[in-house]
Amino acid sequence: MPTVATGLERILAGEGPPLRGKKLGLIANPTSVDRELRHSIDRLRAAGFDLRALFGPEHGLRGDAQDMIAVAGESRDRKSGLPVHSLYGSSEASLAPRPEQLVGLDAVLFDIQDVGSRYYTYVWTLVLAMRACARAGVEVVVLDRPNPIGGELVEGGAIDPGHASFVGLLSLPNRHGLTAGEVARMALDRERLDLPLTVVEMKGWRRAMRYADTELPWVLPSPNMPTEETALCYPGMCLVEGSELSEGRGTTRPFEIAGAPYVDGHALAEALGDLPGVRLRPLVFTPTFQKHAGSPCGGVQLHVTDRAAFRPYLTGVAFLRAVRSLWPADFAWRTRAYEFVDRIPAIDLLCGSPAVREGIDRGASLSELAATWAAAEDAFRAERAAWLLYA
Repeated sequence: MPTVATGLERILAGEGPPLRGKKLGLIANPTSVDRELRHSIDRLRAAGFDLRALFGPEHGLRGDAQDMIAVAGESRDRKSGLPVHSLYGSSEASLAPRPEQLVGLDAVLFDIQDVGSRYYTYVWTLVLAMRACARAGVEVVVLDRPNPIGGELVEGGAIDPGHASFVGLLSLPNRHGLTAGEVARMALDRERLDLPLTVVEMKGWRRAMRYADTELPWVLPSPNMPTEETALCYPGMCLVEGSELSEGRGTTRPFEIAGAPYVDGHALAEALGDLPGVRLRPLVFTPTFQKHAGSPCGGVQLHVTDRAAFRPYLTGVAFLRAVRSLWPADFAWRTRAYEFVDRIPAIDLLCGSPAVREGIDRGASLSELAATWAAAEDAFRAERAAWLLYA
């Protein structure tokens, strides 16, 4: 018997809500597969489900677009022939299904592998779809999948009023420990949506599981999320996107590798010292695209040695703090627009408030910085109990 059965596999086995005979939309991407790597589009159609429309999140239905690259609004899926509606275009309005795209549908299914970090936009595509479906009177069904970095640990701060964005529409920590289905339950509760929502729960998943324990295949959730280890580092090292440092895009280990042309990796590793559950190896890397493409960059690679002790968000903040301290004349925060927002610095959107940026700029210690999010962690741990589905 498989260790974990996903929501997709359970609905194909007849264990979900009665959907046969209903006209269905599907939000999907390359991760929408069963354990034999057969795509949910094919599996659902072969099983007699009436798919009428497909919706593609950031990176597109087939996952070929890089981050923050607009995907054409309307197209046809080459294999199935079904219409494809992009939910990541050139404007903020493009992120939610339009009313005309929902006409004639009885339910919209969501079947995408998330990575367990607030910045990762797929759960916000789900929340925006829930809002649109509530207005249109369309049911939402989440075919749940594991949180690949585990469902126990919580790390990071809340989102201040005025700082919501597509990297955090609702306030929750940077590492939240929820599945997509649990995020949907949170959104339904917090926003009091008048929406028929069903989460087809996984069978066999436990919160302490590593993704490898599930016996499910790892499919890249996005072009720069190659491994489960990348996902583990992402809740902290995605913060590097809020600076002009390279977060390792254009290498084979994005978010595990980071630096810049002016960085001395050995000096950086020494300044970072001992951080829980991780070793920092000095290196030189040359990104092939995006920031500092073609330029040798000094930096470090994260080697996680103890997953239970590792604190990715603390590590990401420590990394930015150390580079800012060692090379103040070279270091720069990103000032360009980020996920359709140009009035708030990207780092503040990622952190949820200005507190981390302001603390780093004034030379605060790492323990002082960590104190800025401790209360939010405690509050969320207590609050999230109402939305949890798994032991």
